Amino acid sequence: MINEVKAAWPWMGNVVEAVVTVGHGMWVTLRTGIKTYRPERKTFTEHFEYPELPVPVAARYRGFHRFDLTTCIACDQCAKACPVDCIYIGKSRVENGKGFKITGYTIDYTKCMFCALCVEPCPVDCIFMGATHDLSCYSRDGCIVDFSRLPLDVAWGRATLNPTAVADSKVITEPVHGGPNQ
Repeated sequence: MINEVKAAWPWMGNVVEAVVTVGHGMWVTLRTGIKTYRPERKTFTEHFEYPELPVPVAARYRGFHRFDLTTCIACDQCAKACPVDCIYIGKSRVENGKGFKITGYTIDYTKCMFCALCVEPCPVDCIFMGATHDLSCYSRDGCIVDFSRLPLDVAWGRATLNPTAVADSKVITEPVHGGPNQ
């Protein structure tokens, strides 16, 4: 029948073929949906209670960084290893001593691809990947995290990185502390 319609009106044959193809695709989708329907299956938020309880993550999950400001020696190895240049380290020389003190340690999460290449070259293991997977923000400025301005528990890696702490750290004009060498 389709060939007869195509011969009479070629455009009408295309319309009929399109309707038949879409109908067949919808039938396949409906048939698969009926086969796989399970009423006991919950939605994601019912299963994990996401905002209240954290989602379980694998042991090797690479989430937002944890940074221990007390052990960092400002060697720039993590910034050099980063393939997308999203780590910015501010440092100044320590008077009457050797080494540097950290004045700023910033990670731009709009660039970061969570590859964990910054973790390996660190000689004192002060940066590592955490299990936090949600750092929601409404602007790009909220995705730039300066670990030296965060509250001490978050900056030293004792608490998880959260959007509230990041937003509060943007209001502070002076860093919370002068770094580990003061």
